[in-house]
Amino acid sequence: MLERLNFIENKYEELSIKISDPSIMANQKEWQKLCKEHSDIETVVLKFRDYKKADEEIAFNKEILNEEDDKELKEMAQEELKELTAKKEELADELRILLLPKDPNDDKNVFVEIRGGAGGDEAALFAANLFRMYTRYSETKRWKVELMSANETDIGGFKEVVFMIRGNGAYSRLKYESGAHRVQRVPDTESSGRIHTSTATVAVLPEVEDVDVEINTNDIRIDVFRASGHGGQCVNTTDSAVRITHLPTGLVVSCQDEKSQLKNKEKAMKVLKARLFERAEAERSASIAEDRKSQVGTGDRSERIRTYNYPQGRVTDHRIGLTLYRLESFLDGDIDEVIDALITEDQAEKMKAMGNTEDL
Repeated sequence: MLERLNFIENKYEELSIKISDPSIMANQKEWQKLCKEHSDIETVVLKFRDYKKADEEIAFNKEILNEEDDKELKEMAQEELKELTAKKEELADELRILLLPKDPNDDKNVFVEIRGGAGGDEAALFAANLFRMYTRYSETKRWKVELMSANETDIGGFKEVVFMIRGNGAYSRLKYESGAHRVQRVPDTESSGRIHTSTATVAVLPEVEDVDVEINTNDIRIDVFRASGHGGQCVNTTDSAVRITHLPTGLVVSCQDEKSQLKNKEKAMKVLKARLFERAEAERSASIAEDRKSQVGTGDRSERIRTYNYPQGRVTDHRIGLTLYRLESFLDGDIDEVIDALITEDQAEKMKAMGNTEDL
């Protein structure tokens, strides 16, 4: 591990020289590539330098303890040694995490698909609650939300809603939201006060670049139709809505949010590529041995990942057994505590799978 960190630091220093070279700066594309590589490893290098500094200070204080006779000085060195040893171990843990293989999709924008599941109108209303939750969360992160398509119900819920979230690290945090979400509450229409259980499924897909997924034009069928709004009310007098069917897989994507047929087609193609990419990734992951897979955030939409219990005001994430008694603020977008816990658990599982517990 120490050898690997030294290699990364040497690489960082080489890149620092290169990105300051006028001849390389003249080639904008190459320079930007080197700058990104430099930026990607900078956090590891700075943390490693803090680790080495702590190690040097530990050696210095040990020297004082071995060679000095001054009692007061030795007591100070002993106290500082205790603090530095704890700091060094903390830095070592952080470095182990930083050296874990990075998900290549982590920095990408995401498509989020929410569908009402079991529970009819109540499930659709819950889907709308989740849509609001992710929208409010995106606002706290200064991410941009763009609606792709929505199938609304008469009472304000969503049978299905698809939207895009643009922002740095969006996928790295939201990928853990894929799965079945369950709600337990008394519907407004329930006169007897009986608690109903409903579900909604969430899928979080990374935005896919054109180079990641290629679609043969012969493999798709594109249909255009007139966009309609709430209750079937016509919102457009032209056939601007687009439905794309991927014939080999049967995947269907429709988009009618834009007034322009071309823009709707572009949006629908982006969603289709993301779904095809997810399908390919799922097939690839299925071939990996179970002991190499993380148990958190697998993206299995059939897996019940979280319960929202209104009578008790609690949220429980079943993957990590975490329960919070602040349902209102959670549904208002304050979800970082659960996401941070999921990331920590995911990292621990990956370290365990890789045997990444060696000492520095």
